[in-house]
Amino acid sequence: MKKLFCNGSMYRKLSIVYLLLVFPIFLSACSSSESKPAATFSPSPFDSASRDTVTTRSPSAMEALSRGLAAITPPGAVLKDIYFEFDSTNLLPDAKEILTKNAEWMKANPSARVEVEGHCDDIGAAEYNLALGAKRAEAAKDFLVSQGISADRLVTISYGKEAPACFELTEECRVKNRRGRFVMFTEVPTS
Repeated sequence: MKKLFCNGSMYRKLSIVYLLLVFPIFLSACSSSESKPAATFSPSPFDSASRDTVTTRSPSAMEALSRGLAAITPPGAVLKDIYFEFDSTNLLPDAKEILTKNAEWMKANPSARVEVEGHCDDIGAAEYNLALGAKRAEAAKDFLVSQGISADRLVTISYGKEAPACFELTEECRVKNRRGRFVMFTEVPTS
């Protein structure tokens, strides 16, 4: 056996045979005659909602980040985003109006559970923005609870500045990132 591997010509022959066997497999896996369109978001296989609900479901920021996408709410989503002023957790009148509509939808869909995400712009330290995002999510949750939604149906999470809807370093973009998002979720059994 030692003689076999010490012999340079035998080693070269094995390498060539290996390349002849593996290289065509590699080429066939890498090439394709049809190109697939870029996907924006595909729902979780665990989502048991109807097809109509799935198309209007917002992906969570975590799902969007894992797919390399911006964490945005699709235009047809049933739960709408709210926006905050710079460095603020105060709910503006239009935010309260949207939250009231979100609460009405939740009352009409009592089995829906919602993750309330707090987001910030890119100004300030990551730690500060995580805390601000948490306060924004809590402010939105508290308003929904005041509208009669059970706190057990709401979970809050802060993404700070880590999951932006807009990536440009402009004030117009920063305004889009100061938001609260509402994502329906399905719990997946752990066992």
